[in-house]
Amino acid sequence: MTSTFDRGLVWFRRDLRVADQAALHHALASCRQVWALFVFDTEILDPLLARGLVHDRRVEFIRASLVELSDALGHASVDGRAKLIVRHGLARTIVPQIAEALRVDAVFVNRDYEPGAVDRDREVAAALEAAGRALHDFKDQAVFEKDEVLTKGRTPFTVFTPYKRAWLARLAPPHVDPHPVERHGDRLAAVPDAIDRAVPSLEAMGFAKTNLADLDIPTGISGAHRLFDDFVDRIADYAEGRDHPARRGTSRLSVHLRFGTISIRALARCALDLARHAGHAKGAETWLSELIWRDFYFQILHHRPDLADGAAFKPRFDRIGWRSDAAGDEAFAAWCEGRTGYPLIDAAMAQINGTGFMHNRLRMITASFLSKDLGLDWRRGERYFAERLNDFDLSANNGGWQWASSSGCDAQPWFRIFNPVAQSERFDADGAFIRRHLPALAKLSNEAVHSPWLASATELRKAGVELGRDYPMPIVDHASARRATLDRYAVVRG
Repeated sequence: MTSTFDRGLVWFRRDLRVADQAALHHALASCRQVWALFVFDTEILDPLLARGLVHDRRVEFIRASLVELSDALGHASVDGRAKLIVRHGLARTIVPQIAEALRVDAVFVNRDYEPGAVDRDREVAAALEAAGRALHDFKDQAVFEKDEVLTKGRTPFTVFTPYKRAWLARLAPPHVDPHPVERHGDRLAAVPDAIDRAVPSLEAMGFAKTNLADLDIPTGISGAHRLFDDFVDRIADYAEGRDHPARRGTSRLSVHLRFGTISIRALARCALDLARHAGHAKGAETWLSELIWRDFYFQILHHRPDLADGAAFKPRFDRIGWRSDAAGDEAFAAWCEGRTGYPLIDAAMAQINGTGFMHNRLRMITASFLSKDLGLDWRRGERYFAERLNDFDLSANNGGWQWASSSGCDAQPWFRIFNPVAQSERFDADGAFIRRHLPALAKLSNEAVHSPWLASATELRKAGVELGRDYPMPIVDHASARRATLDRYAVVRG
């Protein structure tokens, strides 16, 4: 194959893998020599440090994944000398600088759909063009992006089910075809000695080690595939098991999809294949729907970039009068710290605070509780999740919070309010999840563990629980809060 360019640079971002990587595939196919770069962007990291998030699991996850990615590039090259160049600084300036140092003709990237990233890439493209270089971007983190799936009227979908039907109807090659890199491994070039390629330590970037190594969150390409192989063996039970937080019912791949250590195309291909087999069909189809939700939220953010600045998808919901007094601030702190007095809510918050993970159903329940039981602006919860979630993704996080508060696309009706006790009894019936994260309640019966304030004094005493000392009383009465929420949302009726 004739090369279009002599030298190319692949700028890795949310795509930390070698296999089935679109930008890497196209760079290797069109350049005689290819180098690889990742930037720990201070535009992203400095705000974390400013908020005191020194122990951020995501930074540690990325760093560990980069070490493996660098080794994988070496294994993919013919002489084993290819390595990842890693920098810590402002990506807007570092990418053009490295492109100049390597004298590349073009930089290859996979597209990012967040407004801040779009602005950054536009600036980098302009700087490269001014130096006589090109920026080539490709689709990689979505199966369908931007305007690829539209209504018959050529407008964006705002309801998931018809979007899903249209998504499936359009699904054909090349949208899930792999992007092989093996055939051009000889074009992966060794990094010149003059360019430092060491991966900076967490401490050098101002961060510190977390408890990531103690959690069930394997990192990098190998970690993604280990989780994937484990999940495929369990996928038949996914449709039912995914709603129960005490079970290992989900794939746990969300953080790997977030940072691209595994290909969304590979997962979609697997889901489609398994859906053809009777024993796996229901689970595989349900899982595929979850993958389609990712694309749905990506295209919503593409068409509504103002959502990143806090706009409600449905503008009339900005008229809601959220609580903003001192008592509301105290309630928000109790929610964040898992002190609401509702065990499932508090166990879920203990999970996210302790591990950076929260089960998807619990995300819905805790979000509903914040906005509809406590009457607090959903944006406060959205920001908290953005700081704590290992798999934080702007489009999905915003979409989920607006769904729960009823202000988003295809959201639950404003008058639908999750009952935290009923949800607990239904999805954690034996209290296994609650006991795992709230050991103070471990000795309560399966009935009392969902609502300790209704337990008898005798049972509380036998379980060693004194309400107000070992576990708080509920900070709000759900029935009263429900009535207040219906009144609060009255401004959006019709």
